[in-house]
Amino acid sequence: MTFTCRTPAEPDVLVDNDKVKVTRWNFADGAETGWHRHGWDYVVVPLADGKLVAELPGGTSSEAVLTAHVPYFRSEGVEHNIINASGKPYAFIEIEIKP
Repeated sequence: MTFTCRTPAEPDVLVDNDKVKVTRWNFADGAETGWHRHGWDYVVVPLADGKLVAELPGGTSSEAVLTAHVPYFRSEGVEHNIINASGKPYAFIEIEIKP
């Protein structure tokens, strides 16, 4: 098994109330979120065009090419580590929808 040490992405919580949690995730080139499991449904709004890699359970990964301001939705339960593969700093807004 190979161990990789990456810079952590920096979360900036913008709103956190009983309905939603809104976080701006700021990534240096190559930075990662760290492994986590989403406890709520969520929407991601990319702030720029870019590329992210999602490391998934079981050792697999997937690559996503994102377009600025084109959101996507995911259901609760997603488990992954997100890595900025854009070759430059990158950021997105994550809106978690609380039950």
